[in-house]
Amino acid sequence: MEVKEWSYEEYPSFDEPIDGVERIPTTGDEKGAYIFSNVEYAHVDGITLHLQIIVPRTRNTTDSDETYPCIVYVQGSAWLKQNINSKLGVLSRLAEKGYVIAVVEYRHSGIAPFPAQAIDTRNAIRFMKIHASEYKADATKMFVAGDSSGGHSAFFSQLIKEDSNENIYPEADANVKGIISMYGALSIMFEDGMPSTLNHHQPDSPEGMEMGGVDLRNNPDLCRKMSVECNINEDTPLPPILMFHGTKDRTVNPKISVVVYKLLKKYNKNVKLYMLEGADHGGSGLLPLDAGSFAAMRHVLFSEPKRMLSFSLSGETEKRFAAACEVFAQVQLDRRFKTLDFYKSMKIDN
Repeated sequence: MEVKEWSYEEYPSFDEPIDGVERIPTTGDEKGAYIFSNVEYAHVDGITLHLQIIVPRTRNTTDSDETYPCIVYVQGSAWLKQNINSKLGVLSRLAEKGYVIAVVEYRHSGIAPFPAQAIDTRNAIRFMKIHASEYKADATKMFVAGDSSGGHSAFFSQLIKEDSNENIYPEADANVKGIISMYGALSIMFEDGMPSTLNHHQPDSPEGMEMGGVDLRNNPDLCRKMSVECNINEDTPLPPILMFHGTKDRTVNPKISVVVYKLLKKYNKNVKLYMLEGADHGGSGLLPLDAGSFAAMRHVLFSEPKRMLSFSLSGETEKRFAAACEVFAQVQLDRRFKTLDFYKSMKIDN
């Protein structure tokens, strides 16, 4: 057969009948997904941030001008360093339904406190609007979504408007057509015992670390600054909002989404909340710590050196602790810390 640049239309089909071989017809409209990996969208404070961009693809539209709505998706991580690839499989299935998905890498709480993650999300939205045609995205149909801490960042990307000092794409706005929050960690205006498997106010909690390693029990102003319901009123401009939360979420209590939902309804915002009966916090692997592994982490940080490893873990708790240690080590590298003095300086109530 001749070697040349064959077009699809002119390339000869293999039509020879073969005994025992079944032929399955295709239309060319069957959707798949292509991932553009590690697309740089920002360089902030010496840190390069990337997007994983998933684009729908069919045989018939590979070279077409067809565009799709775009979801800028913030991967939850308790505001720690993200495993940015952990949900690409699930999100690829969503892309196959006809959406461009841009998964946001943000500056984690180990190197930049709130509202850095929301500001990074805003710059990711702007980047996708500017480069929409390169990834078959419709710049007029942009949405922002996120799970857990990512839901928080997604919400605040639309609440923070004064970010001109960190806006690296002034030619584009960061407004979207809708917000999607999945079991979002939207508030810290509740006591820890509401109940939850994690503390949410102590300096070593995800929220405490997100606000700079502070004890939020003694900083109500910071709690309000970080909580969605304290930053909206009837005059707050918001696009339509879609919320999901599991009724058995042991990490972020579902009452948090309910409180935000009720307030949005009070202010006549366009919002819909779906409660998923029996669902926990989005499946395994979304948050690195449970109560046991969190306690082990605190023990390692604050105990005497000779007692540092005087505990035992097993099963899922051991796996989560190992994953957290890996993230912790990466944070030290990012911060260029050589000791644990920063953490030992924190006042922790046991």
